[in-house]
Formats: sequence, structure tokens, C-alpha cells
Amino acid sequence: MVGNYGVPSTTKLDEFGLKMGFESDRIHASALLVQDYSYTYSHWDASTSLSDWLKSEGVPAIHGIDTRLLTKKIRSHGAILGKIEFEGHPSIPFEDPNLRNLVDEVSTKSVKFYGKGNPVKILAVDCGMKYNIIRMLVARGAEVKLVPWDYEISRELPVCDGVFLSNGPGDPELCKKTIEELRKIINTEGDSIKPVFGICLGNQLLALAAGAKTQKLPFGNRGQNQPVLNALTGECYITPQNHGYAVEDATLPKDWKTLFTNANDRSNEGIIHTSKPFFTAQFHPEAQGGPTDTAFLFDAFLDVARGKSSAITFPRRKPYLRKEKPKKVLLLGSGGLSIGQAGEFDYSGSQAIKALKEEGVNVIL
Repeated sequence: MVGNYGVPSTTKLDEFGLKMGFESDRIHASALLVQDYSYTYSHWDASTSLSDWLKSEGVPAIHGIDTRLLTKKIRSHGAILGKIEFEGHPSIPFEDPNLRNLVDEVSTKSVKFYGKGNPVKILAVDCGMKYNIIRMLVARGAEVKLVPWDYEISRELPVCDGVFLSNGPGDPELCKKTIEELRKIINTEGDSIKPVFGICLGNQLLALAAGAKTQKLPFGNRGQNQPVLNALTGECYITPQNHGYAVEDATLPKDWKTLFTNANDRSNEGIIHTSKPFFTAQFHPEAQGGPTDTAFLFDAFLDVARGKSSAITFPRRKPYLRKEKPKKVLLLGSGGLSIGQAGEFDYSGSQAIKALKEEGVNVIL
């Protein structure tokens, strides 16, 4: 199944000067392991195969691996180190990437500008920033000044309207220079206060700067459809995530509180200052899974940066209302999970029927 879409052009640029269809300038995975690889690909936007793309960037990949057995091992032991070895070749030692400052490896080495001339000036700390974050900020009228992870960001406060902290890999405690700079920003008072918004690693960095602690999760929270609760509104969002560390809620100092919580494992998903416009999200609102489920976080940040609001606010979304409950519904099923196996039934359809029947609705499948 992996590889059946192919890969879009790696040279086309979008209106922001970023690689169209990509979130980064290169592949960041060290290797790829899959059970089934598709040698043929078919997609209207594809220009090359997954195999050729991996070869061009020097990333090894193997298929025919029993990934279910691998999943069982990870489930039993938590996240574990791995390596690819080949028969007839010398063994290579294990290397623990958690001991390296991965942020330093992926952060920009020079200052870059996007949306030059836009009215809202945002200083963005690049710890491994996804391109879509830049797109979301620039599309909303921001000029993004992208700076390295160890940049002296506190000295930029007088000339910027807000500070953004990006996502990134590895142990957040290794970013000591960023944390030191953020402490200076947190302690500013009066007119010098500027809004701060952090995503993923940005959440952990701001929490550490505030005096809280982080922990390494046994598996990490990965993939789509992670339910997150908003402590201010009570709403639940379906979010995309990819992190191995989390903030420990119990260690937050008195001027900070939990903003978001993972409904599955109750881990922290964001924090907010009780009086200053500082807030974060551990998930990825720029990933557009919904496609715009939590994109309003960018609006809340930029509203304060523009001076439209003095505090971070999240207006509760109006629920969909209809005057009368439907009496009868025609349900179009999704089809069997796996034809010819024990799971050959319409699971989604059956769950929809169950939910509708609980509401007293007559269902025609």
C-alpha cells in the first residue's frame, strides 16, 4: 500500500516561495520500514515514485517487514531504538537520537523573511518549523521573520508584534538558549509585552521557561484524530499530533494553567498564562485535518498582535441547529473492512445506525 500515490514535484514552489505540496525542505526520517510497497503509483499530481525520492535524498528503506510483530514489540517496551543491518556487512552500533540536539540540526542557519511587507510583524523561532505554519501566518497578513533556534529573540520585542515558537524534534531541555530567551520574554511588563504562541515543541519550551517540567512519553502521541479538550470552552477538537514529550500539568507555576488536555491519556496539550497573552498547543492546528478544525488559534494569536484584543480568547463555536429532528434517514454504508475476512461488515455504518437509533431516528441502510 505504501508508495501507491507517488510523490509530487520537489521543485515547484508555491506563492510563498515554499516547496508546493511539502512541509519541509528534505526528508527528516532516517529510514523507512514497510510491510507492503507498491512499485506502481498513480496520482494526478505525482512526478516520481517514493523509491526514487528516497534514493535522491539518501534515505534507506526496506519492505517485506512484519510490521505487526514490530508493533507488538513497541507496545510491550515503549519507543525503542532500531537500526537496519545487511547480511555480509559489518554491524553498526545503536545511536540514541535523544542525546543529540536535533533542533540544532534542523533549524535554519540564517534569518529568512516570508510575506515581506505585510503589516503584522511576527518573529518566528525555527526549531524545525513545518511550512504550513508559515503559510497560515502569511495568508493572515503576517510578515514572518524566521530566525534560528538560538537567536536572541528577546532583543527583537520592540520591533515585532508577536513571537511564534515552532514545532521541532527531540528533547526540549536541550534547547537551553531558547528557554533562556523565553524567560526574558515571560518576565516583560507593560508595553513591552508581546503575544507568544507555541506549537508542539513550542509548548514544551514555553512551559520549561515558565518553570514547569516535561516528561518523555512511552509511545508518544502520533497521527490523526487525537481528541483534545479545551479547558476554557469545554469543546473537544479532533487533532493531528506527532510528539514524544509532554508537559507535566502538576508542575505549572501559579501564573499558568492547562489550556488543552488529551482526552485519551489525559496528557497536556497546551498551556496559557493567566494574565499575559501567552499560549500554546501541543497538537498541530496547521495540519488542517478537518481541514480547519483548530486554525482559529492563528486568528486568536494575530488578533492580539494587531491590537484588536488584549487577551487570548476562543469564542465558543455555535452548534449546528435544526428546528426539527429528522424522523427517517437514508444511510449510505462505507463497505466491508476487509473482504473475505472475519471483519467483513460495515463497521462505520453499524455504528451510525446505533447512534441514530439512540436518537429515535428510523434508519434505512
